[in-house]
Amino acid sequence: MGPRKRGGKKRTVDLPEVEHSSGAGEPSEESSAEVVKGKRCKTKGGKKYIGAHVSIAGGIWKAVEASVDIGGRSFGLFLGSQRSWKRPALDKDAAVRFQEACVQHGFDPTHILPHGSYLMNCGSPKEDVFGKSQAMLVDELSRCNTLGLTQFNLHPGASMGSSTEQCMDRIAQAINHAHQQIPTVITVLENMSGQGSTVGGQFIELKGIIDRVRDKTRVGVCLDTCHAFAAGYDISSAGGVKSMLEEFDLVVGLHYLRAVHLNDSKGKLGCHLDRHEDIGRGQIGISAFRDIMNEPRLDNIPLILETPGW
Repeated sequence: MGPRKRGGKKRTVDLPEVEHSSGAGEPSEESSAEVVKGKRCKTKGGKKYIGAHVSIAGGIWKAVEASVDIGGRSFGLFLGSQRSWKRPALDKDAAVRFQEACVQHGFDPTHILPHGSYLMNCGSPKEDVFGKSQAMLVDELSRCNTLGLTQFNLHPGASMGSSTEQCMDRIAQAINHAHQQIPTVITVLENMSGQGSTVGGQFIELKGIIDRVRDKTRVGVCLDTCHAFAAGYDISSAGGVKSMLEEFDLVVGLHYLRAVHLNDSKGKLGCHLDRHEDIGRGQIGISAFRDIMNEPRLDNIPLILETPGW
């Protein structure tokens, strides 16, 4: 699951890189708002690009304005309606306004990560669903190209009764097709929670898809903290974030890591439930997010909140 409906109250996004104070490794009752506003934290540098998934209501350029309003240094967004396979073409004037707003407010394309439609299942064994998903992926990458964006995040897909290997074949087939149609844009695979027949919950599955993509320079990974925890990667324990990154590097390769989705988890470790919670209020706890802020391997990439009430 991805971004959630936002509440009416605005919050500033300022999750600084932090130094642990005495006892900082222990779980805390701090709210997501306190984390976002950086309470009890000491800023060490400007290498963390924190932001949130923001709305495009009123025009796609409004996403830039929304990110500025909350103090974001990165952001995620949808590129069209999530309710229909057929969407109006991206308005050229709106695309120009979006690019102008990004330049005006200093957002680099590498710190903007559009999120794919939930209708897509590029791993589906059903020919009609696969065909529509593949066509939508082409459309999404085309929109990125028009907006001057360089990467695009999607949930890989679900096997729906077929084998994992067959599912990975189809996902890579869709990506390879889209790459042939649209130049330059990098397809970023999001790790999953392992719910249902989704593929990508285990790092070896992400590696399997990447291995099947022809142009390795145009594929990457976005690590979702809730999904990783629900899939069984214990980032809540002491040293858990470092251990997860070391395993990711061993299995996939850190050079493929393009972004992180920052979400706590309503479900327990290994529950396979995709249920986001505000940071510090879920089963992962605040310490893991402090570790993320202190982790140099996560410098200079978008770190995007998708929590219910960021």
